[in-house]
Amino acid sequence: MPNIPRPLLHLLPLLSICKSTTMYRATVLLVTLCITSQIASSVTDGLLPNGDFEQGPRPSEMKGTVVTAKNAIPNWEISGFIEYIKSGHKQGDMVLVVPAGAYAVRLGNEASIKQRVKVTQGLFYSLTFNVARTCAQEEKLNVSVSPNSEPRDWGILPMQTMYSSNGWDAYAWAFQADGPEVEISIHNPGVEEDAACGPLIDSVALKLLSNPKRPKDNLLKNGNFEEGPYVFPNADWGVLVPPNIEDDHCPLPGWMVDSLKAVKYIDSDHFTVPEGKRAVELVAGKESAISQVVKTTISKIYALTFSVGDTSNSCVGSMVVEVYAGKDKTQVPYESNGKGGFKHAKFVFKAISNHTRITFLSSFYTMKSDNSGSLCGPVLDDVKLVSVRNPRRHLA
Repeated sequence: MPNIPRPLLHLLPLLSICKSTTMYRATVLLVTLCITSQIASSVTDGLLPNGDFEQGPRPSEMKGTVVTAKNAIPNWEISGFIEYIKSGHKQGDMVLVVPAGAYAVRLGNEASIKQRVKVTQGLFYSLTFNVARTCAQEEKLNVSVSPNSEPRDWGILPMQTMYSSNGWDAYAWAFQADGPEVEISIHNPGVEEDAACGPLIDSVALKLLSNPKRPKDNLLKNGNFEEGPYVFPNADWGVLVPPNIEDDHCPLPGWMVDSLKAVKYIDSDHFTVPEGKRAVELVAGKESAISQVVKTTISKIYALTFSVGDTSNSCVGSMVVEVYAGKDKTQVPYESNGKGGFKHAKFVFKAISNHTRITFLSSFYTMKSDNSGSLCGPVLDDVKLVSVRNPRRHLA
């Protein structure tokens, strides 16, 4: 009997009933064709094949926790020092926890995981994955796709700051497909004295991003943040959207994260959201800013309305959202009790150029009141920009 891959073991009954050599060879050929057809998968919204790593290597393809064959993890190709980690695995005094399911992979020194995916050339996609830092402090991840016509289009995501209280964060990273098939790679460029010191990766998903149009009553695109990266249905820690210096193609269509740190994309299934299903949490003070550039007419008056609140995640205290429109600025205070709530705000300004950058950021660093030490901040949602004919009415 040939060595048939685990995902095709359900075909073994077919082999058992094949009594003739001809039938046996036909079945093996069918299995081979199935293997070939699974080299590149087509995903538009959800986990990549074996994106949760629940299908693992055979015992013969492991040495302890270390994976020894490059194709041992179904649907993935690995290189470097890769470990297959079961939830609850102990490393010294540390217990490794997996956020979803029972297994994850750890990327040690110069290690990478890759998978080929069928896409639509020219369209934009967002990759979402869960990551946890283990024993190293300076952990980073290099996220990239190939082929790629942009010479420096990859993301180096630093793992020094953990934003969730359970030790796991979800990151999003966007790209434009330069071919009908791309290879997605997540690589740990670090080299530590202990090769096993590296980030844990779990639940890798892909989502096709649309290009939202400006509605008739709003000069801003995606002002309600309904279009964005894939959010894991069972994860209550949101998705971090990295700054432009780490991702040229923002996973929030229409917006830019033009700060040093990420903003958090949240959903109404796990957080309090002022409007609709999605919103943005400004989690890192003035280092967490989001903006959009819009066409304006010089000397014309515009009204910017938006909602500010808290996400019902134990983020307690005095918060202030700073808003900039070109050279104009306003501040919106919000007193949070950490149990959800929001208020509407309005900012009226006169345009001084043909393009105006609208920017939101949080004035202060805030930490959750649950003693986790996790960063949090005000929620922003339902952002609308309109030109006004009667400025006095809006200034009242």
